[in-house]
Amino acid sequence: MADHEYTGHVEPGGEPAVRDFEHLQVRKLSVGPMDNNAYLLTCRSTGAQLLIDAAADPDALRRMIAEGAEHNWLDVILTTHSHHDHVGALAEMITATGARTAAGAEDAKEIAEKIDLPLAHGDVIEFGEQRVEIIHLRGHTPGSVAVLWRGGEEGDHLFTGDSLFPGGVGNTDRDPQRFAQLIDDVEQRIFDRLDDATWVYPGHGDDTTLGAERASVPAWRERGW
Repeated sequence: MADHEYTGHVEPGGEPAVRDFEHLQVRKLSVGPMDNNAYLLTCRSTGAQLLIDAAADPDALRRMIAEGAEHNWLDVILTTHSHHDHVGALAEMITATGARTAAGAEDAKEIAEKIDLPLAHGDVIEFGEQRVEIIHLRGHTPGSVAVLWRGGEEGDHLFTGDSLFPGGVGNTDRDPQRFAQLIDDVEQRIFDRLDDATWVYPGHGDDTTLGAERASVPAWRERGW
């Protein structure tokens, strides 16, 4: 059963919010001056862990990893996109954990640290007995990716980086081509495929669901941002 006390809200500099599922545990932590969300996914049967966005504050990230698994085993650090505020602690976390690194192939060349797993749309990453699917969402950056964990009866859970937030898609710098690409990808690869109960964990701020946002998508397209 999911943890009904989890709200998706975390305070900058505060403790991680923890959400329990039968086979997966999710931790959400706000780090750094831009209040980036870092997410730790822990396989409950093996302790293997996947960190989404080593954005800042490596000490806080290490504490969260230690809380997640008895042996502090971090298998993969996945970066949703190459912007500086999402990779601030990447080098230190690689050194501290020895974890493999993953990022969208088109963004990997913009990241100073070596990316072991350049990701394409539809790729699957396994950690312990869990697996997540990669959804390529072009527009915020060329290689931005979302991460989908399918929890069966416990629903679909989507970590969207800076491509989808409560109230709209990510920043495309008022570039109409980039915006059109992002809104198309978000509509076709997320809203057209996943149901309203899908939980959305963004790169900054509070969580949402696809159901809370779906009716607004035409208005987002109309406004152009």
